Amino acid sequence: MGNFFSFTHILAFVERDLRKFMRNPLSILSNVLLPIVYLLVIGNSFQGTLKKLPLGVVNQDQGPFSKKVLNRLNALESGPNTIHLSLYSDAKDAENAVREGGLKGAVMIPPHFSKDVSRGTMPEIGLILDNTDAVSAAALEQAIGEAFSYLHVDTISIRPDREQPQLRLLELYRKLDYDASIVPGAVVMAIFMGTMTTGAFNLVMDRFLGVHESYLSTPLTKGELVLGILISGVLVTTLVALVVLGAGVLLTGLQVAGGLSSFLAALLIIILTATGLLSMMCIFLARVDHPRIVGLFGGFLNIIFFFPSGAVYPVESFPDWLHAFSRINPESYAVHALKTILFKGMSWPALKEDLLFLSGFMILMMLISTRIYKRTL
Repeated sequence: MGNFFSFTHILAFVERDLRKFMRNPLSILSNVLLPIVYLLVIGNSFQGTLKKLPLGVVNQDQGPFSKKVLNRLNALESGPNTIHLSLYSDAKDAENAVREGGLKGAVMIPPHFSKDVSRGTMPEIGLILDNTDAVSAAALEQAIGEAFSYLHVDTISIRPDREQPQLRLLELYRKLDYDASIVPGAVVMAIFMGTMTTGAFNLVMDRFLGVHESYLSTPLTKGELVLGILISGVLVTTLVALVVLGAGVLLTGLQVAGGLSSFLAALLIIILTATGLLSMMCIFLARVDHPRIVGLFGGFLNIIFFFPSGAVYPVESFPDWLHAFSRINPESYAVHALKTILFKGMSWPALKEDLLFLSGFMILMMLISTRIYKRTL
């Protein structure tokens, strides 16, 4: 055996690899910290029971039974924390807030609700739902229905008989199958994957292969280099995202609301998102010279940005720290904007916040990426 194995040689080889591992902070990061981050992000992005769903209330009655309704809703807010209440004085304002995405639903208590309850003349309460978010809509429908079952009048149920008091549902949009509801998330993921395989990734590959040195012998400025990288990356990424969008529409049977104006608005969101994310990648990968790091870093960022974006689960139910991150996550605004456009049709008031954030994010990332890029080896 001595002719084939030398224990001293084996130990030397093991020591060499251990030293290389300990001297490489990226390896330690990927093996220890990243699984913990994945656990925190993914584990808190799918919390089971929904919480803090924004619900508007318009009380036009002020009678004893409307107060009971409000007491039950307040109990839902303070107890299981299923909803977060906002009071509105005008029904139209509450409906607009639902349409623009500020609320998941709105309860409408009509002027003669208490009198109708006392007379037994089939009182009704309206519940307006944003049914483009099927998960939140179903949770609200169930929670409000259970709350009304404790009014101590005749039972108010979601699907009443004709002679019973009732909660009347108004769904603002056509129903969506689950596979159709995740098309915006698939498009945003396609944008992210496009930013990982174009733009800054090509720059890293050029450094790795030594091609980057040829750029330094040309009169190209660093601004021109960065813009060239971004423009080519945006073109490819936009094309990929449009292909995924078209495939998603065909495969799920999604009926896009709004026609040509919706398509142009979706194209604008895709371009803003792609440009912002590509610029961000140029910042992160400005000094990277090996493609292995790009793959590791890309997988990490995909988890960090995609799951807290609201693509598959309502952001309102995230814990406070993850919800705070979703407020600065560009993919959150891209997903919300695409959902608004594809499911609700063009609405500039509903898109205003998304457009402002994505435009500001794109400009900031482009300025920083141009600033930190070094035209050196």
